[in-house]
Amino acid sequence: MRDQSQDKTANANAPDFDAPATTLTRAEAEKELALLAELLSQANEEYHTKDAPRLSDAEYDRLKRRNQDVEAKFPDLKRPDSASDQVGGPLADGFDKIRHEVRMLSLGNAFSSEDVEDFDQRIRKFLGLGAEESVTYTAEPKIDGLSLSLRYEGGALVYAATRGDGETGENVTANARMIGSIPQSLTGAPDVLEIRGEVYMSRSDFQALNKKQAETGGKTFSNPRNAAAGSLRQLDANITRVRPLAFFAYAWGAMSAPLSDTQMGTVEAFENFGFSTNPLTKLCNGPDELIAQYEKIEQTRATLDYDIDGVVYKVNALDLQRRLGFRSTTPRWAIAHKFAAELAWTRLEAIEIQVGRTGALSPVARLLPVTVGGVVVSNATLHNEDYIAGKDSKGEAIRDGKDIRVGDWVQVYRAGDVIPKIADVDLSKRPEKSDAYAFPTVCPECGSDAVREDGDAVRRCTGGLICPAQAIEKLKHFVSRGAFDIEGLGAKQVEQFYSDGWIKSPADIFTLKTRYGSGLQQLKNREGWGEKSANNLFDAIDTRRNVDLSRVIFSLGIRHVGEQASKLLANHYGSWSAFERGVLDAQDTKSDAWADLNSIDGVGVVMAGSLTQSFAQAHELEMIRALVSELSINDAIAPQVSDSPVAGKTVVFTGSLEKMTRAEAKARAEGLGVKVAGSVSAKTDLLVAGSGAGSKAKKAADLGIETIDEDAWLTLIGDA
Repeated sequence: MRDQSQDKTANANAPDFDAPATTLTRAEAEKELALLAELLSQANEEYHTKDAPRLSDAEYDRLKRRNQDVEAKFPDLKRPDSASDQVGGPLADGFDKIRHEVRMLSLGNAFSSEDVEDFDQRIRKFLGLGAEESVTYTAEPKIDGLSLSLRYEGGALVYAATRGDGETGENVTANARMIGSIPQSLTGAPDVLEIRGEVYMSRSDFQALNKKQAETGGKTFSNPRNAAAGSLRQLDANITRVRPLAFFAYAWGAMSAPLSDTQMGTVEAFENFGFSTNPLTKLCNGPDELIAQYEKIEQTRATLDYDIDGVVYKVNALDLQRRLGFRSTTPRWAIAHKFAAELAWTRLEAIEIQVGRTGALSPVARLLPVTVGGVVVSNATLHNEDYIAGKDSKGEAIRDGKDIRVGDWVQVYRAGDVIPKIADVDLSKRPEKSDAYAFPTVCPECGSDAVREDGDAVRRCTGGLICPAQAIEKLKHFVSRGAFDIEGLGAKQVEQFYSDGWIKSPADIFTLKTRYGSGLQQLKNREGWGEKSANNLFDAIDTRRNVDLSRVIFSLGIRHVGEQASKLLANHYGSWSAFERGVLDAQDTKSDAWADLNSIDGVGVVMAGSLTQSFAQAHELEMIRALVSELSINDAIAPQVSDSPVAGKTVVFTGSLEKMTRAEAKARAEGLGVKVAGSVSAKTDLLVAGSGAGSKAKKAADLGIETIDEDAWLTLIGDA
């Protein structure tokens, strides 16, 4: 459950996400996708890494679904840092890291019966099944806890790891051994067996724990999920030992020998090994039976002693699961059908404006605290000025045209459990002397004009680096985990050093010591610092002078350029000098450099324009070059897949394939390290042409690109 009770920044610099995606222009869609990537990446870190989510599950699901809807409408605008391609969040400090032999992925979501029917149709289409051929699924409650992978070798538990970012998790073996429902050894298990499931805390145990914590002056938790996550991820396993945790097994990772040829049979084998499995798991034939089981579980939800937030459907036959395979972050053969939103009424006590790193003015509702779905909510997103006025981005009425005012009695909406929003306003309770909210036209931080450009749903401060909110947020971004991640220099220290005039730009961080003589004397005499901590900080700063290219690009905080996009740019250009030269040359939109920048899969004109505009500003370029002069930047190394004759190549599939569906071909190619493109360009290495190949085959011939048929492709990759 994503908890809103501790929300301090209900991010509201969002466009009107309620407007149908089909009504968006390309420019609007590109802006939305950039903002959604930023919001969802932040939410993933808060939920998975910090166990301190500010977005409720429902709002997170709503934003993620909005992202999917916009990507479906404009597939060519999908960003490399899209939430569709992310699993979990960054790893927390304090635990050793364990790389999963088999990635731990997330699940796609369904929110309606239509979504479930679409899921079944996608399965059938991918597998080429006719309407008369049935597909059997399992349906099981979706436990609201913390994912855990348990690896057994020779029947003995050797380690336990959290999901982490999907590829690497945290080593919580000592803690997992304290959970009574996790067996320490298995009888009759394969030599290698990774059991996966969910660590959770029952509602009754949660209430008892909070009561005990309150009586002893300890930390209380907002919901069972946070209590379970906080209890499992204790550096002292003795704390975990006294916390009432439990474990449901429902999946697996590496396995040296199969336990069954079905999903249900494998889960039943888990039970025989001594694991707890959910008794509500059931076999269903087709979407109608899935929906019926969903409704049955939903009706019994309140009677369960553990939190669930939906029902998970999985294709039962494991041979079909293998054929269906995976997308970048989700299996094609499974989906989570989420429960509906929850509502509550409360009073809106204030509207506050926050200024973000890009200058966006974000309105946040401060509410009289109210419990929604077991969580205390005190803040809600208000998106933008149009949303407050009761309009969408097209000027059409939302909430029947009701505006939102301070003092209003408002209905708070939490879809599943994410950042709350205002669903409705009770005009019968509006104070008689209530005034419509006047959205500020000047920045509350620096007094600069706050301008709303044509086609933009957000009003932005024009102050740039003279705006302390923007400057501080840019510096916080610079030292964030995905950027320079300097140990000992976090958000609190950045604010302190900025307010004292020690750092105003990123380069100042690396000259901090030399600009203040030894630096040590001044720093160690400050409150909260000593000689050791000061020396540690300067050492940490020096360590970060040697840094990867992708981190440098991401650290600049250029609008629309997220962490994944930075990696994409780094891999394309290879070195800082090539990147800087390419971006500077691309300022001429008729140049080869501009065409090269836009040819990168995942880079559109908006991102390209943002890059070139940043480098075109003299003060920005001066700041960037001052930073680079302090660094030793490592060139990017392109990822390789061993034993693959096509790794690193760009391949285009065209025409009708006979021995596999287009989706299977793409998935298989990507698994071999291929970059599958949708169109032919000078960057294309190979065209695989099925029957009926048209313009793509002609363009490939014109460019002199090698073209082969489906059989030759299968022979090349060893699948003939």
